[in-house]
Amino acid sequence: MRMKAMKKFLTALLFAPLLAVASGAEVHLDKAPVSTDPAALQNGAKLFVNYCLNCHGASYMRYNRLEQIGLSEQMIRDNLMFTADKIGEPMRIAMQRDEAKQWFGAAPPDLTVIARSRASEVGSGADWLYTYLRGFYRDDTRPTGWNNVIFENVGMPHVLYELQGEQRGKVVEHEDSHGNKTKTIQVEPGKPGKMSAEEYDKATADLVSYLVWMGEPMAGARKTIGTFVIAFLGLLFVLSYLLKKNYWRDIH
Repeated sequence: MRMKAMKKFLTALLFAPLLAVASGAEVHLDKAPVSTDPAALQNGAKLFVNYCLNCHGASYMRYNRLEQIGLSEQMIRDNLMFTADKIGEPMRIAMQRDEAKQWFGAAPPDLTVIARSRASEVGSGADWLYTYLRGFYRDDTRPTGWNNVIFENVGMPHVLYELQGEQRGKVVEHEDSHGNKTKTIQVEPGKPGKMSAEEYDKATADLVSYLVWMGEPMAGARKTIGTFVIAFLGLLFVLSYLLKKNYWRDIH
């Protein structure tokens, strides 16, 4: 009896997370238009430093790596280095982790590899971030006055609201083929911001592109090297095959 009880417990323990995911509401993620264009990455870096780096650090990213997206050392010092003195320092914040937890309820996560860590079955990490940054809406029941369509009861306020404006949330009921009713939140335009919807989408895409690049700055070089390696191995295979045919031509 104890063995059977133990098997049931282990089965429940292993499959509980899967059941929880399966029973949750379906999350729709918008496709992020990720770009590797230096101008887009530079604009994303500017947005990141001005709006994100106040609370979120990027402690595995050094300022001098921004030279890889076309910025000079002087441009980085004059426009982006507000939390460090030396160009080789990491992009850290001055706020202490325990103080941040006290103020926000949880310490804001480091964003160096956020685009990679947010990847899921329903979309890439870039898709999640792109949808998240465009999905804030006013919610007076929340301490910050904000909520998010894909991150319910989020503790983070909408730091880009001056650019996007204030959206309103509308509860929409859905009924599946089995007659089960679910509720989702849809956002509607509210108070306009400094940018039009198209301009804000472009700015968000640039910020997400930078976050993706920051998670692996050498991704472009790695892919280029990989292409050359595959091409070299293909050529080596052809030469090896021709050499083998030449050695064995008299036997066959």
